[in-house]
Amino acid sequence: MAREYDTQLLESVAVRRTRLRESMLWGWDRRMRTCSDNLKTLGISVVLAAVACAGCVGWSYLQEVLDERPASSTPAVRR
Repeated sequence: MAREYDTQLLESVAVRRTRLRESMLWGWDRRMRTCSDNLKTLGISVVLAAVACAGCVGWSYLQEVLDERPASSTPAVRR
């Protein structure tokens, strides 16, 4: 019985410390900061997706240009 009380007490102290730490870091407007942080993350994700798409398009263009070169312009291999 005493162990259960001790465990419960330790957990409640840990929760209280976590809440105090969060209130010190974020203040009263936690929800507002979370929304702002999520918008930043969304913006960064969109930029990274655009860069990845541009890289894929560039690679595809490069492959197409290299495939369209005439075969005579490549040096012959002597054996």
